[in-house]
Amino acid sequence: MNQPTLTRREFGALLAGAAASTAFARPSSAADDPDFQLRYIVASCMYGKAPLVEILPEVRKTGAEHIEIWAERHGNQREQIDDLGVERTRELLDEHDVSLGSFTCFKFGIFNMQEEMRMVKQLGGDMVICNTGGPKDLSGAELKFAVSDFSEKLKPHVKLAEELGITIGIENHSGGLISSPESQLMVMDALPSDRLGIAMAPYHLPQDTDVISGLIRELGDRLVHIQAWEHGMGCMQKLPKDQELMQLPHRGPLDWVPVLAALKDIDYQGRTEIFMHPVPRGIPILDTTTEVTAEINSARDYLSDCLTKI
Repeated sequence: MNQPTLTRREFGALLAGAAASTAFARPSSAADDPDFQLRYIVASCMYGKAPLVEILPEVRKTGAEHIEIWAERHGNQREQIDDLGVERTRELLDEHDVSLGSFTCFKFGIFNMQEEMRMVKQLGGDMVICNTGGPKDLSGAELKFAVSDFSEKLKPHVKLAEELGITIGIENHSGGLISSPESQLMVMDALPSDRLGIAMAPYHLPQDTDVISGLIRELGDRLVHIQAWEHGMGCMQKLPKDQELMQLPHRGPLDWVPVLAALKDIDYQGRTEIFMHPVPRGIPILDTTTEVTAEINSARDYLSDCLTKI
């Protein structure tokens, strides 16, 4: 998968907007908060299609309190919940002192997430995440028209999210309408609801810390979820494991200090998900559950070290 790029005009506008938002959008004390920490969530698909009874005991070991449930083809824990039922799933969550955070279910599409919102609510979670699909690679007037049309269609879904107290997180998945920084800011302007935000996947952005940090500052409290996930050498072709793991912080080349500095600047209160995709989808990122948990913790240690450098 090719890394996305920005035009010179888009890049300049993003940085200019970021400078303005940093100056005016928040109290100056937020950036000086010595107690700022990341709040972690574990993606169930990091463990492939392992049963929830095997994954849930690992969540607290990673410093997280929440789990994000993924559906086929990336994992199958969403389908496991259908088999287990709501009550048994609640029992398992309580047994392991884990809270549901969110569902990510790309297979349904963003206009078919209403039942997922209701299921998340039943299980005590607060977010559903989905990408938008095409059209892609639009700019100028075409992009504005497409985002406006998309926003109108999404309004009833946002209304239900408001009624349920659930947040819809739009992932900026490459190849989708809402993928570029410009399109993300457009849809946030078009739908000014506190129950709609961006679930940011830095993998799908230009691997430039100025771009990523600038967008974080522009989004402010509309950033509702972020994946600690970089492009590395990509996730579309089978690679040697050490190259595949370069999607993870501490394994890849991206400097996360400026990214975390931007999160601190906006006093980010959402959850952070250490993440990558294996090839093929649906397998765990490493061979054993213990190895997966250890790798998540290695990335978390790196991010903790980055926080000390801000």
